Amino acid sequence: MTTRRPPAPEPFLWLLFSAGGMIAALFVPVLLFLFGVAFPLDWLTPPDHAHLLAVLRNPITRLVLFGLCALALFHWAHRFRYTLYDGLQLKRFSVPIILFCYGGAVVGSIISAYLLLRV
Repeated sequence: MTTRRPPAPEPFLWLLFSAGGMIAALFVPVLLFLFGVAFPLDWLTPPDHAHLLAVLRNPITRLVLFGLCALALFHWAHRFRYTLYDGLQLKRFSVPIILFCYGGAVVGSIISAYLLLRV
């Protein structure tokens, strides 16, 4: 009689890694360019505070920003985990590394949700 093992979480973690990488690669450079270069240098007319606040109070905007933050954090967690495993050869510390990486991503996601709900 064979016992059935529960499915490993690895495919789900790779899904979060790839989704986070794609989202971060598409949206983060645009946001950095707009808010870090174009608006401060007056290449584009910056939106006023009231307009940005109105956009941020839209639930869809909050959901998109939360998704961006959470997926980017899980992308970081997976990449950093395998950097520590393979690059620094620390696979013997797998449990603390997993707790640090993915726990950090979960805590960061909770903090981003809290901050977005406070607006």
